[in-house]
Amino acid sequence: MSSRRTDRITAVILVLVGAFFVIQSRSFASASYGSGVGPDLFPIILGIALILLSIRLFYETFHYQDEKQEREDLDWKRFSIIVGSLLLYVMTLEIIGYILSTFLFLVIAIQTMERGGWLKTLLVSAGFSIGIYYLYVQILEGTLPPLPIIGW
Repeated sequence: MSSRRTDRITAVILVLVGAFFVIQSRSFASASYGSGVGPDLFPIILGIALILLSIRLFYETFHYQDEKQEREDLDWKRFSIIVGSLLLYVMTLEIIGYILSTFLFLVIAIQTMERGGWLKTLLVSAGFSIGIYYLYVQILEGTLPPLPIIGW
């Protein structure tokens, strides 16, 4: 359970971060060579989404019920696994391609947060990885690292 004050401060900070993303992404080129989608598209979308979700969080703090605050212990093991897998994802993105690296990251992240349900985890991870790749590369004509070509 989180406190009203903490959530309000977090919401304000995240609105500022979202605004920073939008403002800074406007300095990127609007299109890149060989692509109909420029590098500014995703930061703008993510910045706007962050702003909207933060405003919603701030709004929801007015509807909190006054309850006794319980202090939750931080789960450092899960946090470390997620951060480690995120760093591994960033390092392997160009090497093994977007689809495979995103799939592996999602499998690790989902299983870290909720053990079991392997079939659901594999389906969600594969669907998300392939779906986003198709959307961005085929429909929006952007570029992402492809699957590695193994030619021994």
